[in-house]
Amino acid sequence: MQKAFKVVIFIISLSLILTSCVSKRDITYFQNDQIDQTKVSNSYKTILKPDDLLQITISALDFESVKSFNLPAVNFSTTTNNAVGSPQQQSYLIDNNGYIDFPVIGKLKIGGLTRNQTIDLLKDKLDPDYVKNPTINIRIANYSVTILGDVRRPGTYTIPNERITILEAIGLAGDLNITGKRNTIKVFREINGKKVEFSIDLRSNKIFTSPVYYLQQNDLVYVDQNKSSSQDAAFNRNTGLFVSIGSIIVSLIAVLTR
Repeated sequence: MQKAFKVVIFIISLSLILTSCVSKRDITYFQNDQIDQTKVSNSYKTILKPDDLLQITISALDFESVKSFNLPAVNFSTTTNNAVGSPQQQSYLIDNNGYIDFPVIGKLKIGGLTRNQTIDLLKDKLDPDYVKNPTINIRIANYSVTILGDVRRPGTYTIPNERITILEAIGLAGDLNITGKRNTIKVFREINGKKVEFSIDLRSNKIFTSPVYYLQQNDLVYVDQNKSSSQDAAFNRNTGLFVSIGSIIVSLIAVLTR
């Protein structure tokens, strides 16, 4: 009986070891492929999209001429109808059709444009009728990316400088857990109103030439669990079942070896 029990314990332990081992080649970054320097680019363009919240500042030598385009946003008390708190810079939300409602000028379609294209559009509308030689600064106030799945600190992260690589985003999330799959990192991005899925392999240097190496606002990065982690989770959920099966096996062996 004792011998049979030891045999069963050995078989179960061996099975757990074999299914939970993680190979070094499955977790080491940048181990495969050479970097194709001809395809590496440091250029990055921010594309404005619906639901972006913009802060647009117009400056010029003639201070009076830009006042109408730098309206402060204030809160009003519901009881006294007076402004409360400190005025803040007005923000402009791009609607589902790509438009903002800009002071004096009215509706402007900027969804799908780059920052520089939007600046050129505003300059064309303002100069010379309203503001001569304006300087225009545009910032996305709600620029963020989301990292979910098998990472140490999943969540949504605000990016103040509006420029982040997928490696930097993973760094913000505390890196992948040892059980995270390196070879099928998924990136979901909205392009022309449609959700597009990309897949990258952190083990390969081809990541540096990937179209999602530089993330865009509202990108979603998802890290799946590797097979051994999923098996471990399944084992933990079914521990009671395994114990029962083991007991039955031990009993059968004991009966058959009498």
